[in-house]
Amino acid sequence: MKFWRDRRILITGCTGLLGSWLTGALIKAGADIVGLVRDGVPRSRLVQDGLIDRISVVRGEIEDYYLLERALNEYEVETVFHLAAQPIVGTANRNSLSTFETNVRGTWNLLEACRRVGTVKEIVLASSDKAYGDQENLPYDETFSLKGSHPYDVSKSCADLIAHTYYNSYGLPVCVTRCGNFYGGGDLNFNRLVPGTIRSVLRDERPLIRSDGTFIRDYIYIEDVADAYMLLAARMSENKAIHGEAFNFSCENPISAIDLAGRILVLMERDDLKPKILGEATNEIPKQYLNARKAREVLGWKPQYPLDEGLRTTILWYKDFLEKLDQTT
Repeated sequence: MKFWRDRRILITGCTGLLGSWLTGALIKAGADIVGLVRDGVPRSRLVQDGLIDRISVVRGEIEDYYLLERALNEYEVETVFHLAAQPIVGTANRNSLSTFETNVRGTWNLLEACRRVGTVKEIVLASSDKAYGDQENLPYDETFSLKGSHPYDVSKSCADLIAHTYYNSYGLPVCVTRCGNFYGGGDLNFNRLVPGTIRSVLRDERPLIRSDGTFIRDYIYIEDVADAYMLLAARMSENKAIHGEAFNFSCENPISAIDLAGRILVLMERDDLKPKILGEATNEIPKQYLNARKAREVLGWKPQYPLDEGLRTTILWYKDFLEKLDQTT
């Protein structure tokens, strides 16, 4: 896509799951990328695949306002993808202060820096389906109120509303994404269901399910998510009428934790390894899934990876990754 050629991009959170895949896709498209990196993550796909050597790296935290302002100004950034966050629900619930510092303060820092620097033409901000909170009617659509109750959910509701006010008060060119649960190669948070189940099977162990197994979620393959973010930013350039809008991205195929683990076990031909139900999940919403009609109709987006295809690709990635890891330990 010619839109991305030589375009100056800032990605916050570029060592994460989505950050690494989005960085790779934008490199292929010819973009000039600046990545905000807080911690060295040597096993990150960004590092393992050599992507970090093909971008400009700014080291620091999203909580550092003046660092963000300097990076935006000196690199003359045109498009921002704000992905940096505390992404793990359990961790967020254990430490609400750091979650609010990163997810809420980090968001207003970045948006204020974008407003003051003035070079930024598109900002895509990662919210979450969790921002909707526990709703009586499902699936969520973009007209639903944002009413998170627990630390992670509230942090996403707040970030979402902050983006809304920066658009409405200052005309800042920002759109918000609300997605279901990402999965795909490169997710090193093995307490998540998909990578945790795959690793357990590869180690001939029963997979663990933190909840009672009945929790229902959307799952979306990571390359579909990266494509959605790039498409949204490009559409923002073409159509300023969508600035300030939120978009759900979903395969619209909700599934319970126990059924998803079962799909992985069948695909790996190890359905003899029955999942172990821990029943330890607290402060989480039992059912969450999204309506993606707006993204389909307004943006022309649709996912390319059905669940089984995405899972097969993910399984192959972890087989290769863990084999290499075992050889070095």
